[in-house]
Amino acid sequence: MSGRIFLFGDDIDTDQLAPGRYMRGGIEALAAHCLEATRPDFAQTVQPDDIVVAGRNFGAGSSREQAAEALRHLQVAGVVALSFAGIFYRNAVNLGLPVLIAPSLGGVADGDAATLDPEGGVLRLIDKAADIELETMPENLRAIIENGGLVPHLKKRFAAEHKGHAE
Repeated sequence: MSGRIFLFGDDIDTDQLAPGRYMRGGIEALAAHCLEATRPDFAQTVQPDDIVVAGRNFGAGSSREQAAEALRHLQVAGVVALSFAGIFYRNAVNLGLPVLIAPSLGGVADGDAATLDPEGGVLRLIDKAADIELETMPENLRAIIENGGLVPHLKKRFAAEHKGHAE
């Protein structure tokens, strides 16, 4: 997955990701207004496989899963942050959105061309020929993301178990 980095600071909360006033409009409306309070052009300029990079406490606030769903709808490759709010982190995994913790973001700049390797735990800054090592996700969470989220993951698992019992 390669794209551009959209760099944000600390404390990006769920209301910035999925503004409450657009909840009735569904995921299309929420995604169209994702992060507009912080970066008004984000939803209009983000492209598939772009990477959101942020500071501490990404996804703080309410437990609305639409915050992660809006980023998924916009087809970002994933989110790299110094830390995540726990509920956002789990919602993102359940929706199949890669979320990776970076011990440091030194050298990362807004607009950098980058690739994200969730399995290997690396954010590669292409033009700078530099790698940011990320904490690798536990295997069980990586499997959920690789299968497209919790529901597809469980369907796959139950189908395999059912097939095993049918034989």
